[in-house]
Amino acid sequence: MAEVSRERRGGAWPGRVAFTLVVLVTCLWTFWGAGELYYEAWGLPLPEPLFYLVPAAACLLLSVLAAVRPFAGGIVILVVGGGFTLWWWTMMALRVGLDPRRALVHVPASALLVLVAVLFLLEGRRARRLLTGGDDAARAAYLRVRRRRLVLATTLPLLVFAGVSAAELPRVLSRVDDGRRDARRIACEGVDLTWAPAGPGWNLRREGGWYPSWDHLALYGKPPVGLDLAAKFPGAPADRLPHASAEEFARWNLCRYLSGDGTRLEGEPVDAWRMPTADEVVRSLVHHGTCAGCTWDGRLPGRASCEEDPGKETPLWAPDQPPIYLWTGDEAPALPGEDVPSRAVYVSYRGRVDARPKDWGNSRHGYRCVREVPPGAPGPGH
Repeated sequence: MAEVSRERRGGAWPGRVAFTLVVLVTCLWTFWGAGELYYEAWGLPLPEPLFYLVPAAACLLLSVLAAVRPFAGGIVILVVGGGFTLWWWTMMALRVGLDPRRALVHVPASALLVLVAVLFLLEGRRARRLLTGGDDAARAAYLRVRRRRLVLATTLPLLVFAGVSAAELPRVLSRVDDGRRDARRIACEGVDLTWAPAGPGWNLRREGGWYPSWDHLALYGKPPVGLDLAAKFPGAPADRLPHASAEEFARWNLCRYLSGDGTRLEGEPVDAWRMPTADEVVRSLVHHGTCAGCTWDGRLPGRASCEEDPGKETPLWAPDQPPIYLWTGDEAPALPGEDVPSRAVYVSYRGRVDARPKDWGNSRHGYRCVREVPPGAPGPGH
């Protein structure tokens, strides 16, 4: 009996620690995935929004497996940790080359997975002794613990998801999309602009589904005309292409080449359109289809001060497209040691203003060209 009592008291800590960690990680991934689902992916065609829940779902399955079969859970987590490390090293090697510093970046995360796996393996050995031993009381007590863990492993992440949904669903369900993707005039306090229609002046996709980086937009007209930056800098390493300067942006940016009706890109500058400034994007943010009354104090990073909560809505945004940020024609201040600033300014649909590297191109950063409204034009009618 003394041996069983020691098993039940002192030998339980590996399982408790491992289970606490895996449930905590599951809840964190659930919080992140639910938040990004409503912030980034709402309105996109299925199954894309569900991709944000994949990490949480994977962690949930692992935590349930580990709660019911800790030894098997430990083996799976060990394999996942090794696979994650191998995938990361392979991706780094293919993209930018693998050196010791890059190889060690994600070792802490992998080491944590290994630690949790070892703890579950120890718990699995303990569970086997308790379930196959002759002490019925110890076996019954362990089965009660396992049932409680199973309930916690499934209930806590669902509560996190429900909490995030309660906070975010009212906002996204009230989002306005009038279905129009034509040129739109938006006149707000201090700004009156026409925004380009669907086409090359508004979120032109690159090969692979990504949108152009600021450098791509800035150097579009640099010979050879187009979005292929490597062709513009023959002989330069693909991962070390020079950033566009403000002068190059003014000379070569894509909006200069957009036709007057906004439907095509020309081989020579047309100068009917331009890139908006960060202040113009902020002032043009919308709430339920009308101006949100936003202003920005010019600080980076910063957030607009708005009379209404801006959203990813028409006439400014395309709610069914991935971009949630718009590049602007503004550079961020140069960092120490930089001759040409390496960052450009973007604005999110929620009013956040920040800077990213000019070569930052992905599916979330879009752009939209603008032009001034001619003097004497009739008032706007969104």
